[in-house]
Amino acid sequence: MAVPKGNTSKSKRDKRRTHDKLTPVNIVECLRCHSKKIAHRVCLNCGYYDNVKILKSDEKEKKSGKTSPKAS
Repeated sequence: MAVPKGNTSKSKRDKRRTHDKLTPVNIVECLRCHSKKIAHRVCLNCGYYDNVKILKSDEKEKKSGKTSPKAS
């Protein structure tokens, strides 16, 4: 025969929820452009990560007036 579960005490419930918290994002300063960025991510301002160019900057295309072939 089935036995009903007992009530969960406040202490037991709260102990279970101790790991459900959010951790704040670690924000650091970019070494190249000194803007704020998330640690261990590519800087969205300059496109570098660990002194390696990862993202292409669109500034050169904007200055020269070139457009992408798909934009025709």
